[in-house]
This record gives sequence, structure tokens and C-alpha cells, in this order.
Amino acid sequence: MKKHIFIFSLVLLLSTFNIFAQNYREQLEEIAIIDQKVMMPMRDGVRLATDIYRPKTDEKVPIIFSRTPYNFNSWGDGEERTRTYQRALEAVKQGYAYVVQNERGRYFSEGEWDILGVPLTDGYDAFSWMKDQPWSNGKIGTYGCSSTAEWQMAVAALDHPSHAAMVPQGFGAGVGRVGDINEQGNWYRGGAEQMLFFAWLYGVEHDKFKPRIPEGATQEDLIRISRYYDLAPENPPVDMKEALSHLPIQDILKNIKGKREIYDKMIRRKPNDPAWYEGGLYHDDMEIGVPSFWFASWYDVSITPNLYLFNHVRNNTKDKEIRDNQYLVIAPTLHCAYTRATENTMVGDLSVGDARLNYEEQIYKWFDMWLKGEDNDFKETTPRVQYYTMGLNKWQSSATWPPENTKKVTYYLNSGGNANSRFGDGALSMSEPKEDKPDSFTYDPMNPVPSNGGNVCCTGNAVKGGSFDQQDMEARNDILVYTTDILTEDTEVSGFIETTLYVSSDVKDTDFTVKLIDVHPDGSAYNLDETIQRVRYREGYDKEVFMEKGQVYKVDLTPMATSNLFKKGHRIRIEVSSSNFPRFARNLNTGGNNYDESEGIIAHNTVHHSEEYPSQITLSVKQ
Repeated sequence: MKKHIFIFSLVLLLSTFNIFAQNYREQLEEIAIIDQKVMMPMRDGVRLATDIYRPKTDEKVPIIFSRTPYNFNSWGDGEERTRTYQRALEAVKQGYAYVVQNERGRYFSEGEWDILGVPLTDGYDAFSWMKDQPWSNGKIGTYGCSSTAEWQMAVAALDHPSHAAMVPQGFGAGVGRVGDINEQGNWYRGGAEQMLFFAWLYGVEHDKFKPRIPEGATQEDLIRISRYYDLAPENPPVDMKEALSHLPIQDILKNIKGKREIYDKMIRRKPNDPAWYEGGLYHDDMEIGVPSFWFASWYDVSITPNLYLFNHVRNNTKDKEIRDNQYLVIAPTLHCAYTRATENTMVGDLSVGDARLNYEEQIYKWFDMWLKGEDNDFKETTPRVQYYTMGLNKWQSSATWPPENTKKVTYYLNSGGNANSRFGDGALSMSEPKEDKPDSFTYDPMNPVPSNGGNVCCTGNAVKGGSFDQQDMEARNDILVYTTDILTEDTEVSGFIETTLYVSSDVKDTDFTVKLIDVHPDGSAYNLDETIQRVRYREGYDKEVFMEKGQVYKVDLTPMATSNLFKKGHRIRIEVSSSNFPRFARNLNTGGNNYDESEGIIAHNTVHHSEEYPSQITLSVKQ
């Protein structure tokens, strides 16, 4: 019975999408010239499938360009087709041509696919082709979220003269190295693999034996074929929660009969592998020369790298005009869920209030300014940084991130040696402990701490993103819990959260995790952000330095970030452990490769806190 209900619901959903798509299509046909399956040539002769929607006018128009690995075939079913028509209709109504293109090797585009659409020159060549069209005014803006955003930064560093502005949203998987952050496109956090890409690759990568369109097929042929053949494989459904538990992790996709070529090479790459610097990732030695309107969200997978990149461009770009034309929005949502905010926006089980914002209005004012040359009021009415503060449940603004009127406040970890679980004696205090009464716990990689919500996307049923009550989790003895006294006044934390732990272990290598929690008066404990550090990389990602038993090591974790009002009567809490699975891959504690190992060893890990070992967390507190 449940199966029949599910199938009926799916059919109903697809039918709804098709009705919307048909409605958008009919509206587009009235106002737009539609040119589909245009095969845009790249410098090596490969042709990329491109759909063009442009106003019915004799005047030259600017272009909004979206390049994607996802299926936008207008004759297909589903949300992506509807979104393409909707985005095209919005753009044409505003006087823009909307151009959407598949990366090489995806669907009707020729060539072989790799993550971020290698070679990087594809973006540059597309700009050159579009600016030369007789209907183009030569100004191009790039726009998109997630995989339609991640390629934009590295291409912006090529400084094509027609690339006039960009709007990257949820763009973290395009960020390689920025300062001390080495996530390499979200593959890592603190040197530990983020397992979202394991699940994502299963769902999106096409088989090497896929059907291929004959070389030289005409546009007429492609349009006709696309009505019958979507070239979109439907992978068998997989219980991703179970799939990600498989060891060794190098065989996860093999075990579920997924395509493995890209995964097989990436799972072996260490954080500083030269291959990360050969593709489409942006690194901080690349000069961005494009005015940018950035969109991030508190419960996305890469909020800290996103904010670091904004600050890097804002503070370090050589061209002052480019530095001065960087703007940022931070929403309280999951990955790419900006426009899904409602009067009662929910992230997981947490209500953050009315988080709506006039996104489209701001974005088109931005494009109007740079692509049409309009002297509008964008700069007068748009703050440099717009950020949503949870708990306060309102939008705020600032000229910088973190906001100018914040102060770093340090809380020290403290206990009588029994911070295990929320029933222990762990405390966060502004007083530095004198005597070291360390807290120890046992980390068994075969029984890791399960992920419960979090800042994540794309993992299927393995992890549900967002904020959830952590109380049940905090009953585990392999989680150390440190909590402030009850707050006597509202405390707004808006900025980066930096954590330093002094640790020891009886194994060569292990991980340490931290989670930031808002504890409500009724005891419910809602997660805000989380981080992890693989200890072998504590001295940098260019080398591995293993631990020795009995030695205490300083570990600085990748900063977290949030904007949250800890209300009077609430408490601030952090959890410390050694796993957050399957949000992050388990460290098997052997000191080996980890990716090719099937058996782990139990680690006895210790967090020290004293005058000599001041384990601490530093918050950006608004004054």
C-alpha cells in the first residue's frame, strides 16, 4: 500500500512540474526567441549543448549565463526542466538573454566529463562565442547555485573582458585553498573526507558505456532526438546510509555498482595533491576580476570557506574597484534553499522565523547595473553584507564580516575530569583552569558517533541537514560536553568560531570533532555548526605528522561560523568527540591510508585543559 501511495505521489509531483513547465514554455514562446540544442564550439573542437532564450527585439541584449552538469532538456520531466523555464522567463522579462549550457560530457554535450568541467577554458570560450553573437551587447553575467556556481570563481580569474558580473550561490565546492582552509572543493574538512561527494557522484556520474550522439549531428537532429531520448540515466535507488558504512571507503561505489572512474582517483588524493590545482577549483593565488554578489547559508556544507573567500576577494584583490564591488548575503537555510524561506522557515526541526528576502529584485538590480549600465540604487539600498541572525530571527546588515561591532570572547574548557555526556561536569568558563584534569573517552571507529542533522547536503537518506535536538546523542560517553552557566543576558554570536584543543591519544592518528550548540531552557540542544580535524594534518596539509603515545599536541580546528542570538536563559555548549559519521569519513586510527583499510583500532583519546594546555573556544560576540 505504501509503495502504491509513493508511486502515486511521485506521478502527481511530476505532473505538477510538467504543468508548470508547460505554462512557462507558453509564456516564453510569446515573448522570446527560443534556440535550443545550439552546439557551441570549444577551442579543441568539442561542442557543448546550449539552449538560448532571448527577447523578441532588434536591440542587442546582455546575457545571463548558467553552465551546469545537470539535465535541463526541455522535453524531460521534473524540477530542473521547470526551473530552467522559470529562470529563462524571468530573465527575458527583464530584458536579458538567458543561456544555459551543459558541461562537456554531460547529456547532449560532447567530450568527457570531469568535476567542474575541465578544461577551465570552456568558460572562457563560451564567453567569446556569446559576445560575438549579433544579438549580444557583449556583457555577460554568470548565475547559479551549487554546481552551476562552483565553476564561476576560477573562470572569473581568467578575466574575460565580457564577464561583467557574477552571482555565485552555494559555491563552496568550487573553493580549493583559501588561506589556511584546504577543503579542495568540499572533498575535505580539516583533512577528513566529507562523504557528501561519495553519494553525489553515485547519483550524477554517467556510465562510460552511455549512449552517445553521433559526431556532427545537426541541431535539427538533436532537437528531434531530445524529444525521445533524455540521455538521463536513472540510477537504482540505494540506501545511502547503509552504503556509506561500507569499508574500505575506496570500494563504496563499487559495492553499490556505481560508476567509479572519477571517484577512484579522487578518493586517493591527499589534501595537497597537485591534481587539485590542475582543474576548475579556485585557489587564493588566482586573481578574481569580476564584481560579485555572493550567496551563502548557515546550514550549507561550506559556510566557513565561503565567507573566507568573500573576505579574501574583498581584502586582497589588486584592483580597488573589484574589491569595492563584492557583496554578500547569508541566509538561515540549507544548501541552495534561499527562495524556500517562508513566514516560518524551518531548518530541520528548528524554526528560525520569517527569513524571506527580495532575492530576485536585488539580483536583477545587480545585473542591471553591470550588464545594462543602469545608474540604479543598488549600492544605496543594498548593504555590503546582509546576514540573518537566528534566535533574533531577523535580517541584519554590516559593512564587513564578521560585523564591525563584534569582540572576540574566549571560553575555556573546564571539568573535574568527567565531561563525558551531558550528565558530566564539563563547563565553558571565561576563567582559565589551573590544574589539568583531562577528559578521556574511547573512540571505536566501528561504533562512531552518528551524524544528527548538520551543515550538509547531497547525502541522500544518510544525513538529514539542519538543526535537531542533540540531547539523546549527548547521552553517549564518547561525546565530551562543555556548557556555560545560564546566560543572564542576550548574547549574539555573529562571526567565526575558533577552537583550539590540546589532545593526546594512544594511537598514531585520530580525529577530533567539535559541534556548537544552543541549549534552550527546556534542555533541548540545537546544533549550529560543526567541524573536524584529522590530527596528522595539524601542522599543515603539505605534510603528515603522527602522534606519539603520552605526548600532548595542540590542534587548531577549521573555524566554524554562525549568527545566532543565545537568548537570556539559554546556554552555550560545545560537543567534542572523534567522529561525526557519515557526515565525515571515519578515521580508522591506524595511521595508514584510511581509504583502503577495512579494519580500525580503538583509540583512547584525551582532551587536556589547564594553564599549560588552555583548550578553548573563541566566539565573535556582538557588542
